[in-house]
Amino acid sequence: MARVRLNVAERREELLRAAVAQIEARGVAAVRISDVAAELGVSNALVLYHFSTKEKLLAEAFAYAAESDLAHLRKLLGRRTSATRRLRAAVRWYAPTGQAKGWRLWIEGWAAALREPTLREVAGALDQQWKAELTAVIAEGATAGEFPCPDPAAAAWRLTAFLDGLAVQMTSYAGSLSRAAMLEWADQALARELGLTDGFDGPVQVAGHGS
Repeated sequence: MARVRLNVAERREELLRAAVAQIEARGVAAVRISDVAAELGVSNALVLYHFSTKEKLLAEAFAYAAESDLAHLRKLLGRRTSATRRLRAAVRWYAPTGQAKGWRLWIEGWAAALREPTLREVAGALDQQWKAELTAVIAEGATAGEFPCPDPAAAAWRLTAFLDGLAVQMTSYAGSLSRAAMLEWADQALARELGLTDGFDGPVQVAGHGS
């Protein structure tokens, strides 16, 4: 059967999806251009035509995958409800026992970024976007008098650092803590950063991707 001819944008997206699959299967360091090409049944030259180097392909694949979770974070934080409820839903989704898809990929990216300047630049920019989204909503809630957080940017940094650390532990050593314990810790960390000494009242619904 003849392959359907794709336009440039469609071909690039197809190659990025294949690269993400290969990163998840092999790890960043082990992925080769030929692995991505073989998955799609195309030539190495075609992959290099679109991305020129392996480093650029992997950096763009990482950004492509991470942007999906970033878009969902924005969706949660953009709901028409209180800042407190939006932040709690986002943190519970972002937590390593939540429904964010990218933890293994993020950890691979962090490790590779130590040696790959292109990937380090992409990962750093995405990380700053995560922090900026959280900072904006924390600042909104503090201004509205929902909670007494004096430094929203610092709170966002500490909160994401805490969740990132938990993600490394939970992804590397699966089953070391229960989902219930993890979500309780995530709630406690958020309440502490917001200055809510009495914690939260009642459960919060966390919508998954596509909802």
